[in-house]
Amino acid sequence: MASNLPVIDEDGEVGDLSQVDFGTFRPAREVLPPELFAGLVALKNRGGRPKSAVKKVQTAIRFDPDVLAGLRALGKGWQTQANNALKEWLKTRSA
Repeated sequence: MASNLPVIDEDGEVGDLSQVDFGTFRPAREVLPPELFAGLVALKNRGGRPKSAVKKVQTAIRFDPDVLAGLRALGKGWQTQANNALKEWLKTRSA
């Protein structure tokens, strides 16, 4: 059975949480100053890469194994490099 032991000891160190009743914990928004909590939420929600102005469309395309191996050999970002190469190639074609 879980106990209501103090989570933080007299030295300010967090104790063993395996014996603590997690029902006694309160949400951060209730115990932190509002501006600190808002700052933490803003940090959490800004993750990931920036959104692109042009949204990419996922599709399936079949390549010969040697073509795919060559593209992958380009390293990180090979999909973007292939996309850019195809864009340039399309500019040389008539519609």
